[in-house]
Amino acid sequence: QVRLIQSGGGSVQAGDTVSLSCTASGYPVGIYCMAWFRQIPGREREEIARVLTNGYTTISSDSVKGRFTASRAPGSYTMYLKMDSVVPEDTAMYYCAAPQPYQAECAFSIFGQGTLVTVSS
Repeated sequence: QVRLIQSGGGSVQAGDTVSLSCTASGYPVGIYCMAWFRQIPGREREEIARVLTNGYTTISSDSVKGRFTASRAPGSYTMYLKMDSVVPEDTAMYYCAAPQPYQAECAFSIFGQGTLVTVSS
């Protein structure tokens, strides 16, 4: 059974740095693509970044470009999200995501348990 276990997050002040991590288990081979999503209260879940197995990263959301950094060592089963200069609008539930085993595309159907980040002004 594949699982994604998240850690990090919590309640912070505006301007702080928040770090999240996500570790996958149960995958029989490497994971082609992993991603971070967030769901702001009252809004749809949105993808904010994705990282390929070679470490190549794409920031998918304009609202976090220049402030958030996603990373993953090549071939690693652990992905990170470093959130700099957070603002109250970053308050959301954050999820990591991955494809099904053996799926060599960025199609995300496996999600972590979610971690709440609350930013106060």
